[in-house]
Amino acid sequence: MVSNDQRRRQLARQKYERQQQRRAEKHRRSRRRNVILASSLAVALAAGVAAYASVALTGDGRQGADGDAASPAPSRAADPCGRPAKGAPSTKTWPKEPAMTIDTSASYTAKLDTTCGRITFTLDAGKAPHTVNSFAFLAGQGYFDHSRCHRLVDSQIHILQCGDPKATGEGTPGYTIPDENLKDPRTKGGVYPAGTVAMANRYDGKDDKTRDSGGSQFFLVYQDSQLPPNYTPFGKITGGLDVLKKIAAAGSRPDPENGNTAPNATVVIDRAAVTKS
Repeated sequence: MVSNDQRRRQLARQKYERQQQRRAEKHRRSRRRNVILASSLAVALAAGVAAYASVALTGDGRQGADGDAASPAPSRAADPCGRPAKGAPSTKTWPKEPAMTIDTSASYTAKLDTTCGRITFTLDAGKAPHTVNSFAFLAGQGYFDHSRCHRLVDSQIHILQCGDPKATGEGTPGYTIPDENLKDPRTKGGVYPAGTVAMANRYDGKDDKTRDSGGSQFFLVYQDSQLPPNYTPFGKITGGLDVLKKIAAAGSRPDPENGNTAPNATVVIDRAAVTKS
């Protein structure tokens, strides 16, 4: 016959095992969903740099499935941004990269009207034609409109990641584009300087088959950041660096569900446009 004490120990052990299973599942989800900078940690540590690559998963403040309390939710800074414009994120996808329509000898400017302010940047059509052509195509299709910038990294490296209508890190336009301009002099020494606009991708730092995997997601560097030269730099911020710093000042919070650190600020691209000048 099982004693009360034995029964209590058995229940405690089962509860612990359930907790471990949930933690392991969260970790597996985060590894699958983490899109940007997959190889940064390994490369940075090999170089002796204490850099970011993936967030530490913490409790999300919700009750567990069995009623056991998860870790409390972190406090959040005041939101410095306004309310998003009315509209829904895009659900469009395309089976292949769009045909080349840009003039590689011309100058192009991108404008992001966000809930936090306007961000503008020039586009390097000559150095990254596929990337700029795809970005201009997606902007023209309204793909970025009403999408949330879902990731902010504000420690060791300093980036805001946007371009995913799903806001999970999994969003894709349905096609991929090749890596370009990886030997840009601006990123020499493994530093992406403040003001750089670059593409996210799924390169794992080991298998060349994971190269040329960019899509729609891009990141804006608001402070010099130590990163391996694996991410196509295709633009330079000319206005709105103060907007990015305002977003960064509001801080970030863990997003265990998607394996990200999300900005506390409500950063939504109300409208994106690319113009030829």
